[in-house]
Amino acid sequence: MDYNSDELTKIHRLILEEKPMMKNVFISFHKTIKKYAKQYLHNDGIEVELGAGVYPIKNTFKEVISSDIKKTQYTELVVDAQNMPFENETVSVIYGVNCFHHFPEPEKFFNELDRVLVKNGGCILIEPYYGFLASSFYKNSFDSEHFNKSQSNWTNKESQIMTGANQALSYIVFKRDYEQFINKYPNLEIVKNIRCNNYLRYIVSGGLNFKQLLPNYCIPLIKLLEFLLIPINIFLALHHIIIIRKKR
Repeated sequence: MDYNSDELTKIHRLILEEKPMMKNVFISFHKTIKKYAKQYLHNDGIEVELGAGVYPIKNTFKEVISSDIKKTQYTELVVDAQNMPFENETVSVIYGVNCFHHFPEPEKFFNELDRVLVKNGGCILIEPYYGFLASSFYKNSFDSEHFNKSQSNWTNKESQIMTGANQALSYIVFKRDYEQFINKYPNLEIVKNIRCNNYLRYIVSGGLNFKQLLPNYCIPLIKLLEFLLIPINIFLALHHIIIIRKKR
């Protein structure tokens, strides 16, 4: 199966419909980032999701415009995050769930954020985390992508729509090269970098590529375990949320 094909997108949607636990993970992502948008960003205007994939935020919050790099039956617009079709200072919030690490030239994306966002608007990204469990998980679980914290720069010409991406890109840009980021983009500030706490549901559900490990009636118990393990989620988290706000 070609990882970049339209057929894979359809297969992933069918898998998701058969996995309430995985859908629960998506919905928890949606509710969390929407909450942070209200808390930290000016969000009275247009809200857009990039790389919306098979289960857009629009499914949870109708006001969010869904988009992807290619035309799909699940999204409204075709949008290249590195060359967006929006006018200057017209977008309040941009969301991206597991799409940032697919951008081959992140610098172009940040320039576009500075251009299209309104003052105090921003971007909320959910990306692979870089802790103990996440580093091992991402290095060993995906043939089509890799996890390399040592990549020398931000650009990755090998990255395609669904393949070749370095899942450690958010670590490289927002953690390792933090000083470089704030010096290069003085009008963009990283407001928060927060670990997600739904990692057990993500693993147990099998995601979109693997078999589910426990029945759906275990969801409440798994959520309880996630809550109890919050004190050590610095080691166990699989995703983190980066909130970027435009200053002026």
